[in-house]
Amino acid sequence: MKEIIVVDVGGTNARFARATVNGSGVPMLGKVRKYKVADYTSLTETWAAFARDDAADGGSGGALPAAAVIAFAAPIGRDVIKLTNSNWVIRPAALAGELGLQHLRLINDFEAVAYAVSKLPADNLQLLFGEDKPFPENGAVTILGPGTGLGVAMIVFDQGTPHVVATEGGHLDFAPLDIVETRLLDGLRRKYRRVSVERIVSGPGLNNIYESLAVINREKVELMDDADLWAAALDGTIALAKTALDRLCLSYGSVAGDLALAHGPHAVVLAGGLTQRMRDHLLGSGFHARFTAKGRYESLMASIPIRLAVHNEIGLYGAAAAYREKNA
Repeated sequence: MKEIIVVDVGGTNARFARATVNGSGVPMLGKVRKYKVADYTSLTETWAAFARDDAADGGSGGALPAAAVIAFAAPIGRDVIKLTNSNWVIRPAALAGELGLQHLRLINDFEAVAYAVSKLPADNLQLLFGEDKPFPENGAVTILGPGTGLGVAMIVFDQGTPHVVATEGGHLDFAPLDIVETRLLDGLRRKYRRVSVERIVSGPGLNNIYESLAVINREKVELMDDADLWAAALDGTIALAKTALDRLCLSYGSVAGDLALAHGPHAVVLAGGLTQRMRDHLLGSGFHARFTAKGRYESLMASIPIRLAVHNEIGLYGAAAAYREKNA
């Protein structure tokens, strides 16, 4: 059993935990600690806070392990990493030394989610739509889910062996499919100029839709922060918030279907805390109708299994799985 530190850095929160990985590459997480990205000036400062909290805990096993995997909500492989939805700047060449680590691997946050999916038990991959088929022996599986942005990755299976591929699919152009979405796009272009799919299919995307629908419908609405709006949309207490969520589900289905076609349609896995929260709403929405509405490929799309990855800390779990995959 190898003990490491795993970190999942998103646009809103940075999560830390000790983790152990067994000989089969299956992780087990220790106590998870969460820190608001906006409360700290850098990853190094947040790491120091975690180290202090871990040491104060008393039962964590002493000094931190000298190996870590850190997942970031940003493209990896550059000399400088700028997080997509926060002000942190990471310089990979210096980071191991700054954190006192002997071994460090940096990965994309949804790359971590894909590693998690490759190791999750079948019970954690709930079938939502399509045929109940296993992952392919050869072929690709699309992984996506909304959070602070829209994460997208893929797993390519070669003779049953999974290979994870990071992507930035959340930054594809948003393509409207009806008059409401055309008007939504026109409004958002005035705000962003270029409108990517994550401007719609994401946590903040719900507010973009809600405020745009208010303008389109000429309704006076209460402006809310993202958390309050999501709560109102999910419990149905504000009609326009629920309508906005219905719209988000339509676009979510369209994007998932487009990505499945681009990757090679074998299976799709939806992941992340927001999708878990909206599971029941998703089942009763137009998500699957939009997913399958691909013209001549409609029957093929209807057969594709769409699963929900269920795990409370899927990014950390996947980061731990990525360490084993890299160092086995």
